[in-house]
Amino acid sequence: MNVVLACDLGGSSFRAALIDDRGATLAEHAVPGPVLNDHLDRSEVAAQAWWAQLLEAAGKLAEQAPERFAAVKGIAICGVTRTQVFLDRDGRELRPAMTWKDARSDAIAARLRETLADHPEASRINAFHPLARLAWLVENEPENARALACVLEPKDYLNFCLTGRQASDLVSLARLIAGADNTDGRSGFDAIGLPPSLIPTVVEPIETVAPVRAGLPAPFNQLAGIPVFCGCNDTWAAVAGLGALRSGYAYNISGTTEVLGVLGPDQAEAEGLISVDWRGLWHLGGPSQNGADTAAWLAGLLGGNGPVGETIERLLAGPRHPQPLIFLPYLQGERVPYWDPNLRGAFIGLGRRHGPTDLAYAVLEGVACQNRLVLERAEGALGTRVDEIRFGGGAAANPVWAQVKADICGRPIAVGAAKEPGLLGAAIIAWTGLGRFASLEAAQDALVTIIRRYEPDPTRRPAYNALYALYRQSEAALAPISADLVALAQDTAALPGLANPASAT
Repeated sequence: MNVVLACDLGGSSFRAALIDDRGATLAEHAVPGPVLNDHLDRSEVAAQAWWAQLLEAAGKLAEQAPERFAAVKGIAICGVTRTQVFLDRDGRELRPAMTWKDARSDAIAARLRETLADHPEASRINAFHPLARLAWLVENEPENARALACVLEPKDYLNFCLTGRQASDLVSLARLIAGADNTDGRSGFDAIGLPPSLIPTVVEPIETVAPVRAGLPAPFNQLAGIPVFCGCNDTWAAVAGLGALRSGYAYNISGTTEVLGVLGPDQAEAEGLISVDWRGLWHLGGPSQNGADTAAWLAGLLGGNGPVGETIERLLAGPRHPQPLIFLPYLQGERVPYWDPNLRGAFIGLGRRHGPTDLAYAVLEGVACQNRLVLERAEGALGTRVDEIRFGGGAAANPVWAQVKADICGRPIAVGAAKEPGLLGAAIIAWTGLGRFASLEAAQDALVTIIRRYEPDPTRRPAYNALYALYRQSEAALAPISADLVALAQDTAALPGLANPASAT
């Protein structure tokens, strides 16, 4: 039986699977992600750790299903984005990769926006923008900046390890490519003093980067000559794995963090949302900094010692107080739609009779309120209302959370059969690249199945509309306090309990 090797480099784990041309997962293995080096606004990880993960996960598949692994016909990897891997001229890692959470370039981003005020990309430059990260490198690590030869996304780095070729796709590198635009006579690269040649060769997600090179460690020594497809970021792949990579569809991926977006035929802009050409479709939406990781934080805070999903289900099963709480889910700052690393979370309305169940519902509802905000802005800009939201990721297994999202967003929630839509999306890329399907849309039609739908409950609509209005008021009121608290963290050495304040994160 012919299979493809599909991989998903996530924020907290690395998953690999052998998937056939009917979309069936025949073998799967996950390994925990490497520990990030996080401290205040810094977040780094050695890219070599991802290569070790790939070798380990693929090696387990080769042990579990040796005949099927030997029958692999193609490889496709999707992965986290807004993360930069810095390579020298020999393809060696210059320094740890800066992850999607790294906010050290916040002040530099503000200066860069002013410098490039008339550039079409200027308004999008923030602490998470690749140009701002590169500018930070120039200012703070000039030796590394001078030695820099190529900037890759994580999945591109793994493709490079497999093939020896540095390449990426137009979706994953959209912001970096836009920064190289010089239609007004000056590019973003001119402003930071680096050459646009740092951008690798750009191909389509379903195009072959190169075949697996000979001489690699096991188990890839078995796959020399097998094509490696470029792939795309984890969101793009997961949307394909939900069958939502088509015009007029909305999606919500709830993994370590949440991503929500709407796809349409024409370009549109909305405040705080990412507008990207998704190869014939225009995407409006983007990633947040909250999601299943927020639920994991709550589970740990309340003493959960089992799987996060089971802990949350147990919390939700308790009695709920009639007065709801408001939760602002900005535990790590926020990307879409605010792009503000200094936002912080809050529970609002706590009373003596509130308990763990109330906190659990508040977390679910707070994340759903943020989903609704993104959905409303996207639909307003596109001038159209979507009929349903395709929902995937770990949180999609929780029926309460799916129903809460349906009720707060006012849209049916459709859950796909694939437990890991990112893996199925990577397989869709590989099978389309191999010619098994004529197009990505045809591959989605053949391989994606919807197994559950959650309709909005009209009786809950008035209460949730009122709660959402209070949520928006709370955001506006507390944002300045968040910024002041972050600033205060630089001058708290005298506070009790901070014997070693430098170790605080």
